[in-house]
Amino acid sequence: MTEELKTLYPTLESNCEDLVLSSKKLFQAQQGKGVPEFYETLKLKINTKVNYEYSNVTKSNELADSLHQEFENIQTEIKDQKKPENKRQIDKIIEDYQKDKQKETKLSKLPQQFLKFDEKTSATQTNNTYIQNDKQQAQNKSLVAVNPNEHQLSVIEPARLGTVMVQKIKKIIKPEWHAPWKLMRVISGHHGWVRCIAVDPGNQFFVTGSSDRTIKFWDLATGNLKLTFTGHISTIRSVIVSARHPYLFSCAEDKTVKCWDLEQNKMIRDYHGHLSGVYSLALHPTLDVLVSGGRDSVCRVWDIRARQQIHVLEGHTNTIDSIICQEFEPQIVSGSQDSMIKLWDMTSGKCISTLTNHKKSVRAMAFHPLEYTFCSAASDNLKVWKCPEGTFLRNISGHNAMINSVAINRNNVLASAADNGSLYFWDWKSGYNFQQINTIAQPGSIAAENGIFCCTFDQSQMRLLTGECDKSIKMYKEDETATPETHPIDDIRIEYANQNY
Repeated sequence: MTEELKTLYPTLESNCEDLVLSSKKLFQAQQGKGVPEFYETLKLKINTKVNYEYSNVTKSNELADSLHQEFENIQTEIKDQKKPENKRQIDKIIEDYQKDKQKETKLSKLPQQFLKFDEKTSATQTNNTYIQNDKQQAQNKSLVAVNPNEHQLSVIEPARLGTVMVQKIKKIIKPEWHAPWKLMRVISGHHGWVRCIAVDPGNQFFVTGSSDRTIKFWDLATGNLKLTFTGHISTIRSVIVSARHPYLFSCAEDKTVKCWDLEQNKMIRDYHGHLSGVYSLALHPTLDVLVSGGRDSVCRVWDIRARQQIHVLEGHTNTIDSIICQEFEPQIVSGSQDSMIKLWDMTSGKCISTLTNHKKSVRAMAFHPLEYTFCSAASDNLKVWKCPEGTFLRNISGHNAMINSVAINRNNVLASAADNGSLYFWDWKSGYNFQQINTIAQPGSIAAENGIFCCTFDQSQMRLLTGECDKSIKMYKEDETATPETHPIDDIRIEYANQNY
């Protein structure tokens, strides 16, 4: 048996070598190349990617086809110098367009005929304008589309054939009229910059913290000094009055957070853990939880009664200037000088989302008292965000200064205070700036001491308190004699689009 194998082995070996050589010659042309992708698989992969990336965009091919047909009819009628007779059909298209839940963006593949327009066609003006186009727009091969707000055909920017064009529809919002604000009272008493201010939930008094290392209590109605607390050894950066307990919390650049009992008028607790100055405080509205942040770039979550540190929220790379808390998610929001806003899950102590739209330090934030939104302020823009994901809604532009504080009341008035002494009042929904005030330093101060460090509305929403660099506290109120006729809105309509930056 072994002798037979020995005789067969050379034959088997030679046959195997021949098979290897023939296989190598057969596949040598494809050596080092991947397996060609099947056409249907490639098509499916591209469609899946497009659907995933543009899932929030509505396809409007049917609208494009119907518009294309209407445009052809209108062009022929214009050549005959006749008024279009298909207004009902256009109105029907507009109604379908308005019913779309996501009319912010419209996605369509535009046919070649859609890009053609007669250069000799001029704008036809009637009582209801249907087409607006001129020679320059025709030369640019501009597109024409229905504007549902104006019931007219307006020009869209040019797009290349075969590409996907996303059109952002601008909202047109009429500003709400608000009475202008005027200076009501100037209160003096501190010997240093007034860095922070807080109003009693009962609207009886307000509290201020200053660089003179004191905390002062003032009567809200008369402006008289009621009480002074001492205990910090450096500039006080934030004070907050609890609505659930008779406690006042304060933080300072001496790395400490203190709890004061307002019934005994003394300090009862302190919270140690920060490695540098503490710049911001926030109280949870329903839990016995305090959040603090400062120069060590972390937010520390404290149990008020046990004085224990619950979480250390790490992630920022620079000083944390502002922290706000609410009952619903996200329960903690922090803004930092690293230009980032972070939304935190208080249960797990982890970051839910990081918002990087700002290009400058985020020094102030505020929740809207009625809406599920919040506002952040930096020297580049004021931005409005939607909770809980932190979806960007809009910019409020125009306050070109280093904004130190923002406040929002229930009447949709947004106030922003800046380092150069400017105080701007905005209509919240439209972003219309209806008043600008430049504060004046009190006598005895130099002109440069007109900065505003903090501002807040009282519980009645009718008075605004500001803490300033000239060591004074200013109180503003609405002008009762103002009417829409005496103080009209300058711009009837303000336009803005959802800008994702």
